Amino acid sequence: MSDYERQVVLDTETTGLEHRQGHRVIEIGCVELINRKLTGNNFHIYLNPDREIDQGAIEVHGITNEFLADKPHFADIYQQMMEYLSGAELVIHNAAFDVGFLNAELEKIPGYSTRIDDVCGVHDTLIQARKMFPGQRNDLDSLCRRYEINNSHRELHGALLDAEILADVYLIMSGGQTALTLEASSNGSQENGGKYQNIDFMTLPLASVTPTAEELESHQGWLERLNEKVDGECVWSKLNRNEGKSSGPEDSDENAAEQLDVQH
Repeated sequence: MSDYERQVVLDTETTGLEHRQGHRVIEIGCVELINRKLTGNNFHIYLNPDREIDQGAIEVHGITNEFLADKPHFADIYQQMMEYLSGAELVIHNAAFDVGFLNAELEKIPGYSTRIDDVCGVHDTLIQARKMFPGQRNDLDSLCRRYEINNSHRELHGALLDAEILADVYLIMSGGQTALTLEASSNGSQENGGKYQNIDFMTLPLASVTPTAEELESHQGWLERLNEKVDGECVWSKLNRNEGKSSGPEDSDENAAEQLDVQH
């Protein structure tokens, strides 16, 4: 469970795979979580990269240079982005990729030396998934199938869409959060879209049931049959015999624990 009250699930789309080869960020999508609940305070923007987009990248996200021609440049929006991200824990699938690209963009700003990881914590859900499911496919689509999250509307990659899907995946991976939709965040109701209900079992009252004479007789018969099968006296018979010797419930509990330790 994260120590951060505010988390931002983040994804980017780029002109290519490697920022060291001059590739640029063309889309940033962020979804805000406060105390593990979606707030609707998202950040989403398309960017003009001032370079051609690789054809292979276009096939993945469908974003073209023509679409980005009138969009702002990263230098125009970086302050707004950093203000939005500052102080949050970023939740990213394959964080090295996205953080690496964003830091590369920040390094291009004259006189600006702050990096993403200077103002944010970073949680990588790919690393988390690999620890939870070693040897299995842990891309976002595979995790959606594993957790039965509907991503059928995801025909192409998109930063905001992928961030929204990752938020659902992360909340289930890290504890089964109920509020997977904004409506569910308000009341935790399954009818409003929540898939899981968090229950604090420590607060539930314990039921106390007194057995009837008939049930006690049946239980004693079961113990006697069990004694015959183990060729001696089973641990529960010993516990029953010792109950009369104990001075109270606490002594009985200690006897039970000792007997179970021996059995293990």
